[in-house]
Amino acid sequence: MTSRRNFLMAGAAFSAWIAADRFAPPAQASNHGEAFEITRTDAEWRAVLSEAQYRILRQEDTERPFSSALNHEKRKGIFHCAGCGLAVYSSEAKYDSGTGWPSFWQSLAGAIGTRADNSLFMTRTECHCRRCGGHFGHIFDDGPPPTGERHCINGLALTFAPAAV
Repeated sequence: MTSRRNFLMAGAAFSAWIAADRFAPPAQASNHGEAFEITRTDAEWRAVLSEAQYRILRQEDTERPFSSALNHEKRKGIFHCAGCGLAVYSSEAKYDSGTGWPSFWQSLAGAIGTRADNSLFMTRTECHCRRCGGHFGHIFDDGPPPTGERHCINGLALTFAPAAV
């Protein structure tokens, strides 16, 4: 016979287990079951990325706001995925959103993929490299014309190549 106390304790333990699983950071790269052109093992990603880049691109972490040198990048050029080198954003679409992360009003055609992100008790649109699946950041609908989008991107997920003068 199950006592009420045992029943409540089991319910609390089950709830804690669900909460821990739901809000714990992923232990390794999460591609959400998607297939990408460029795939590497966890060890291979760790060998080609810095620890901070690995956490952002492969574990969907977020860098501290106002910490990226790319916030201040004003030259003409192209921003590339730090994981695979795919060109993903043009400096022509970059703007200062005041949020502390490099922001763009659109990506280059066919450069990113998106999916729903239901973490942190909200639904957001996550964006990632369409070629390697590396996490860039999120897209919000509070950006400037002409798209009205704000691609809020982790600077460590990108590299910058200035245009030839």
